[in-house]
Amino acid sequence: MTQADSHRAIGAATKLLRDHLSRRGFNVTVGRPEDAAENDSTAKLNLFLYELSFDGALRNVSLEEGRPPPVWMVLRYLLTAFDDGELSDSADAHELLGRGLMALNDLNYLRLDAAVALDVRQALELNPEPLKITFEDGSSDLLSKLMQGSDDAYRISAPVQVRPVLLLPAEREGSSLLVGVDYSQSPPVEIREAGLRIETIPSLGPMLDRVEPVAVEPGETVTVHGTDLHLSGLEAVLGGQVLRIVAQGPDRLVVEAEGTATDGGPLGPIAAGLSISAGEHPLSVRRVLGNGKLRGSNLIGLGLRPVVTGAVLNGADLDLAGHLLGGTDDDVVLTLLRDGAPLRSFEVVTPSANQRSLTVAGVTAVGPGTYLALLRVNGQQARIAPLVVVP
Repeated sequence: MTQADSHRAIGAATKLLRDHLSRRGFNVTVGRPEDAAENDSTAKLNLFLYELSFDGALRNVSLEEGRPPPVWMVLRYLLTAFDDGELSDSADAHELLGRGLMALNDLNYLRLDAAVALDVRQALELNPEPLKITFEDGSSDLLSKLMQGSDDAYRISAPVQVRPVLLLPAEREGSSLLVGVDYSQSPPVEIREAGLRIETIPSLGPMLDRVEPVAVEPGETVTVHGTDLHLSGLEAVLGGQVLRIVAQGPDRLVVEAEGTATDGGPLGPIAAGLSISAGEHPLSVRRVLGNGKLRGSNLIGLGLRPVVTGAVLNGADLDLAGHLLGGTDDDVVLTLLRDGAPLRSFEVVTPSANQRSLTVAGVTAVGPGTYLALLRVNGQQARIAPLVVVP
């Protein structure tokens, strides 16, 4: 294996993507979609490499200090499905396309495992970064251009991105010092394994893509998707409040918006109303570095819902109990619904200091009837809307 082997990395990445799909039971061809339609009458997936671009995030990243950076590429493919009648617009073809997308989604990273062909491995294994699969939007304009704009040639397809693909310059003749010899001493001393060192690219910190679900109640868990989420020393921070990390992996992090204690003990600071209110807050993941500084990710929004556990009429007023019901500076709106339709909203409320109780004045003005009490705090709606009977 030499650096020149990486010159075959573009084709090797295509073969690796094809082989990973083939292992999962798909018949896979490579080439233009119109050519694949004429190959045979077997249901299949087709990969078409339609664009190469340079990876902007790694453009100036070198593998070795003092050496020029290599070429980092982004490969964009079209994934097209054909049924056994060579149609790409049938229900069977659409079903096959969905199965192919989920197979790629499960892969996430293209691994160089033991089943990978030797020539593919040699072309790709010098890359210190795993090849990551992501999906892109396949607009009708993009597909029309790639299919040359003909209605007959237009085939519904899904764009797939693979990055970063590494191409290294050919190796230069070496004139470096020997590994395992300490030349700082006179005469030089052989130190064997003590002179070995592995250079790696330092992580620039985690990057976040999305959260699932997009809104939670105190005590629920949320899955954060991104990259470099397996690093040690990570903290998840929601609106300034550090959350507990339940599990982590390279591309996902599970954190808990701590809430009520199951053993009757004290509440966590979020559910106790001591830290933040309900609403949408910035979520980030940060790493504590060796020098004590913090290296943070980008910000994504996560909604924190209020929790209503009970509602009782007290004269003309309505008393609510729960968590994160709002404070004096929060936008709190209670809406009464009858037969599923909003009837009247109330914004004159009296919150408690710990956000665990709320009094809404004058709700009996709506007249007798049975209503659902829907609470919103800073734009986030409580999942439970209790029944209120006005005599």
